Amino acid sequence: MKGKYENPLETRYASKEMLYIFSPDFKFTTWRKLWVALAESEKELGLNISEEQISEMKEHIYNIDYDAAAKYESIFRHDVMAHIHTFGEVAPISKPIIHLGATSAFVGDNTDIIQMREALIIVRKKMIHLMKSLTNFSMQYKDMPTLGFTHFQPAQLTTVGKRATLWMMDLVLDYEYIEFVIDHMKIRGVKGTTGTQASYLNLFDGDHEKVKKLDQLIADKFDFKSSMQVTGQTYSRKVDSMVLNVLSNIAQSLHKMTNDIRLLQHLKELEEPFEKSQIGSSAMAYKRNPMRSERIAALSRFVITSALNPQLTQSAQWFERTLDDSANKRLAIPESFLAMDAILDISINITSNFVVYPKVIEKHVMSELPFMATENIIMEAVKKGGDRQELHEAIRIHSMEAGRQVKEFGLENDLLSRIVGDSLFNLDEKDIENLLNPSDYIGRSSEQVEEFIKDNILPIFEKYSDLDDVNEIILKV
Repeated sequence: MKGKYENPLETRYASKEMLYIFSPDFKFTTWRKLWVALAESEKELGLNISEEQISEMKEHIYNIDYDAAAKYESIFRHDVMAHIHTFGEVAPISKPIIHLGATSAFVGDNTDIIQMREALIIVRKKMIHLMKSLTNFSMQYKDMPTLGFTHFQPAQLTTVGKRATLWMMDLVLDYEYIEFVIDHMKIRGVKGTTGTQASYLNLFDGDHEKVKKLDQLIADKFDFKSSMQVTGQTYSRKVDSMVLNVLSNIAQSLHKMTNDIRLLQHLKELEEPFEKSQIGSSAMAYKRNPMRSERIAALSRFVITSALNPQLTQSAQWFERTLDDSANKRLAIPESFLAMDAILDISINITSNFVVYPKVIEKHVMSELPFMATENIIMEAVKKGGDRQELHEAIRIHSMEAGRQVKEFGLENDLLSRIVGDSLFNLDEKDIENLLNPSDYIGRSSEQVEEFIKDNILPIFEKYSDLDDVNEIILKV
């Protein structure tokens, strides 16, 4: 029997890849890498730090004694000091210069930035794979007519593939935002207790240029273009807000997509994959519920609402920093990423294994097509000598009556037979049949799919052609 709470994001949903980014191992080895980078940079700029000290620190980046750290933290009530002493135990020669000139935010905030960037890169990778599966689906069904809906009422025809591009268009907008955020992320750097770099200026005997160089060296060692030019003790919590807004936007897109999937599954036109032994309901054995789509919707709402946390934190900060950001941040950021990771994995699974029912789609199209064909019927009847205004009124009356037969009596739509039977139209069944090809009513849907993928999706795949299977798309489209 398990006697403590388990976070379902860890036990049920997120991948090992994303869990590692927010694990103690990633966090505390990054702290040690930052301390190494700080010592290396300070040595490069002339401080009395030996190569032996740096080598010793590097040798012990990964052997973290968590029991020792917990013991020190129980004494100091300070996690950074606990890990400095724990590191110093295995690197005694280096202990005097570990964390030299730094404040806790040096390791804490810089690690947070590094974690978020690494996590965003995983999110971007999975977004691209999701676009891959949607591209395959959209191209496969780009020509298949289906009912379009406005207000969930039958409207003009579209195609199954064109509808999927609506989901991809949202993802393209999300992709552009995540690219911007990743590209513009800056490390906090070395700023000191209130952001003035006073401790470092003291270390370098008032040499401002060396302090500036130290800041840039830290950025370089962690592959950032630059550090933030000004901070308080912490980087602006606006960054956290910006990052979680990225995740919120993706969650909004995929919640909308799964709304459509759930409605289409109700219509029996399209289904998410259903395993051979999967149970849809404990009571109703016949049911095939869209459980994966519903899970995406549930997790998406969690991500969307979690984005409010850093917004409130940023707005409530005092001067150079307050600590009311810390506990909130420990929950909101990792859990949002873990939930987004699950959302993307489930989305890839669904869209790679859609089940489409063409006969049901065709049946729904043909039940509504007579109404959509009325304008073409009028024009054909005018060609045979009819009066456009009289024909319009006759179609209106026949349409209302045909609709009444369907809604009130549950009968088939008999609009076409009414038109054939009305001498005003002078049309026979063959004339009507020629006007009822669904492909004549899809506009530029097929072309739009091809153009959209060529102009918007393929450039993304080409940029990230090193990702598994993406090149297959480039060759097929």
